[in-house]
Amino acid sequence: MAILRLNHYLLGKALASHFCVNHLSCIALNLHSVLGSYSTTSKGKCNNENFNEGFGKLGYVFSEKLGFAASVNDNVEEGDEEVEEEGEEIDIEITSSFHGNGNRQRESIARFEIDESEFRHPLVREVCRLITLRSSWNPKFEGNLRHLLRSLKPKLVCAVLRSQEDERIALSFFYWADRQWRYRHDTIVYYTMLDILSKTKLCQGARRVLRLLTRRGIECSPEAFGYVMVSYSRAGKLRNALQLLTLMQKAGVEPDLSICNTAVYVLVKGAKLEKALRFLERMQVAGIKPDSVSYNCLIKGYCDLNRIDDALKLIAEMPYKGCPPDKVSYYTVMAFLCKDRKVEKVKHLMANMVRDSNLIQDQVTYNTLIHALSKHGHADDALAFLMEAEEKGFHIDKVGYSAVVDSFCKKRRIDDAKSLVIDMHSKGCNPDVVTYTAIIDGFCRVGKLDEAKKMLQQMYKHGCKPNTVTYTALLNGLCQNGKSLEAREMISLSEENWWTPNAITYSAVMHGLRREGKLSEACDMIREMIGKGFLPNPVEINLLIQSLCKNQNVVEAKKFLEECLHKGCAVNVVNFTAVIYGFCQIGDLDAALSVLDDMYLSNKHPDAITYTALFDALGKKGRLDEAAELIIKMLGKGFDPTPVTYRAVIHRFCQWRRVDDMMKLLEKMLARQPFRTVYNQVIEKLCEFGNFEEAEKLLGKVLRTASKLDAKTCHVLMQSYLSKGIAISAYKVACQMFRRNLIPDLKLCEKVSKKLVLDGKSAEADNLMLRFVERGIQQNEMHL
Repeated sequence: MAILRLNHYLLGKALASHFCVNHLSCIALNLHSVLGSYSTTSKGKCNNENFNEGFGKLGYVFSEKLGFAASVNDNVEEGDEEVEEEGEEIDIEITSSFHGNGNRQRESIARFEIDESEFRHPLVREVCRLITLRSSWNPKFEGNLRHLLRSLKPKLVCAVLRSQEDERIALSFFYWADRQWRYRHDTIVYYTMLDILSKTKLCQGARRVLRLLTRRGIECSPEAFGYVMVSYSRAGKLRNALQLLTLMQKAGVEPDLSICNTAVYVLVKGAKLEKALRFLERMQVAGIKPDSVSYNCLIKGYCDLNRIDDALKLIAEMPYKGCPPDKVSYYTVMAFLCKDRKVEKVKHLMANMVRDSNLIQDQVTYNTLIHALSKHGHADDALAFLMEAEEKGFHIDKVGYSAVVDSFCKKRRIDDAKSLVIDMHSKGCNPDVVTYTAIIDGFCRVGKLDEAKKMLQQMYKHGCKPNTVTYTALLNGLCQNGKSLEAREMISLSEENWWTPNAITYSAVMHGLRREGKLSEACDMIREMIGKGFLPNPVEINLLIQSLCKNQNVVEAKKFLEECLHKGCAVNVVNFTAVIYGFCQIGDLDAALSVLDDMYLSNKHPDAITYTALFDALGKKGRLDEAAELIIKMLGKGFDPTPVTYRAVIHRFCQWRRVDDMMKLLEKMLARQPFRTVYNQVIEKLCEFGNFEEAEKLLGKVLRTASKLDAKTCHVLMQSYLSKGIAISAYKVACQMFRRNLIPDLKLCEKVSKKLVLDGKSAEADNLMLRFVERGIQQNEMHL
């Protein structure tokens, strides 16, 4: 699990959103350009029967509290019926009943805009307010929300969905609204929900929404399938993503250029470039002519694999394919060249863009290069292009300057960043909130918190109001420098300063308090965060639980977990396992087993790690019968024992000298999940506990394979016998090794031979060394 690196993330997110205002379409191939303009015809209606056959039985996942705040995992949800199989060949076909009309543009029912005024509509704001209070809902609140829902026009419902910072909450509200009496989602609401989910890994939620769309008899366009396809791709389920294409055709929805471009995009993102090339050929056979978006996806695929020459070759071939390259084609390659700081090649490509494709270098060209170089930390080169652009008469706005300033700050070159800001003032390009935020974050990186606070005051003096990202950067800097309580105080005064903390702000301060050992305050911060409508993710919950358990506050950790569960947070099996492990560490096994029961009641099924932790704790106390029952229960539920499970079983049973019971349990485990070195580990552990007789009985099972690992196990047994003064037993082990064509360690055998001589067994000692001589004569070399 990765800890959020907020000090690297805060400005990146702000700058990215800032830069995208005018230049995103020219910087890279983004998702919307790949999806293109989807279309719908009268033939686009889904066949429910075929669709349901493809998806199988699905259901909603709702919490117990008023049916709202559904529990949806961030990555892949429970109940996924389609399994991604590694190593299996991915093959996709396009069958089309139309000929040559794949490029015909049609108006899509899914293309609509939501005005800013609709986001500010009183009904939308009130619904959003009630949703944030879901943790303290009662029947009155739900009644008010139900009444408001019936007054909302479709576009206002879409505005509510898009206003949610957590997509899981938007999906939960969508499900809840769908079940209300005298209300029915409009078509645009379904497409809005699918669009939102396509930007996440919530592929199962997207699949369910798509199935609801067909159940309601609503016309499907290829775009609806494209949204689900992209969501599966984000979740790493390439096979399931591509199955949507086949399923769409079975449902009677004709593929068009946009859905094919989405498939190409998914294949490229899944590192299946060769399959993307073959798919492009099948598109043309089906009468769908690729466009610049299709080829630009392939160009990016080549660049991702560092095949720049192939990307340039494709650009050169595009005019002969009836599709001249556009600026995005060149910008894609330029961005990858900037990543490796190949500035000369970038300049050469810029010249080719003008000479070969009659594409004029403009301000967007330079902005693209400045952003790409700044993103990868090449601030000096980005600044050189910025100066070159201004010399040619192009006006680089504050967005371009902010990118370079941010790059300098990330390199801890604050003086260079300040100098650039001064240049901005002298040229009449006043810094904005993004620029100042970059400087504040830079000061925080180098520990100059007072300078960061002064810069915050300078913002007000220059008429630039700090936003949530600005304050979050400062708060994160305080937390990184051991001043989390000060950051906590700033959050409490946020309303006075007219700014609103977001989920990242709360997380930054919570982690700061946790790192400083102020766990009670960290828990309070999480509670406040939930009260504001921001749900912590399972990683954040787990980090705090682990800190509590490490501090022996396991009861508090359990209480905190229960609160998160009841408030609708996405609690998972790892969180429960952390609490169980905490109780096991302090020896309270009854409490640990009680948490296991709570898992079943909460529909969070334990995994192999959970069972292993409980087994080890029970085994440590000598409660091996109960521990063995847990392992058998684990096997019965279909969980495979892990190497850690095997080591725990071997250690605890050998510790209590119950070898026969151990062997019976190991046989059941091996039938479920083979483990080649299990007997080696058993012998070594038996030797560790001095049970040499049992170890020698198992030696035959180890020597079946006669590997180097088996030789090591035999050496452990020989050394154990030798340490106890039983040289004759060590001699017998060495003889068995020779019979299995394994050469024992010569130095160890010399020690055994000397001990045999001292014990009056000269014949055995001479025989042991003679074996080496014989083997050496046969193989003309001595293996040591």
